[in-house]
Amino acid sequence: MTTMYNIYCDESCHLERDQSKVMVLAAVCCPKDQAYFIAREIRELKKQHSLDPTFEVKWTKISPKKKAFYLALTDYFLDQEALAFRAVVIPDKAKLRHGDFGQDHDEWYYKMYFTLLKVILEPHAKYRIYIDIKDTHSAAKARSLRKVLCNNIYDFDRRIIETIQPVHSHEVEQIQLADLLGGAICYANRDLNSSAAKLEIVNRLRKRTGYSLTRTTLLKERKLNLLIWQANEEQA
Repeated sequence: MTTMYNIYCDESCHLERDQSKVMVLAAVCCPKDQAYFIAREIRELKKQHSLDPTFEVKWTKISPKKKAFYLALTDYFLDQEALAFRAVVIPDKAKLRHGDFGQDHDEWYYKMYFTLLKVILEPHAKYRIYIDIKDTHSAAKARSLRKVLCNNIYDFDRRIIETIQPVHSHEVEQIQLADLLGGAICYANRDLNSSAAKLEIVNRLRKRTGYSLTRTTLLKERKLNLLIWQANEEQA
């Protein structure tokens, strides 16, 4: 029987011009038959830390008062064998040369999503991909992204990527987890230390994985897979 996986995607500082030169695309993956159980456990974890089960986990919400919860959620991810994470880090958006490659930022953005997901996708599995609704263009973005991804993996009859669906992050625990982990990767690569609570999350990931979070991991690394993408090496 073909295994079905859910992939939950989020992004940090993805606009071409914003306050950060670093951009991160992040994805959390788990078998579809484990998705409900994992979401329920995350909601239980929220309740254990005196948070409403509908509380939306976000990197920007980390504070000293909520630090214990965010550390517990980080540990939950690391201990839950069904969960895997991958991120692509663009260290400096100022180095992008879209004109030299006949593309605009949106086209490059879709290519980066393919770069994010191509390591996860397997030809004999099926996937449902969920992306965080950022604006009114999310549905069109999802259609374009599915077309690009399917064409790049020769999935012309759309058997491998069953759907790409925009969702509200406050309703999906795994999207919130992708936000947390992607935020930590972004924070590490921006070399920030203004928040002791956020830095503790970063250091927990570093200690337990053995990775600096600022260097590319082996391609076959499953639990926390990172690519530090360099614009001077390739543009697509």
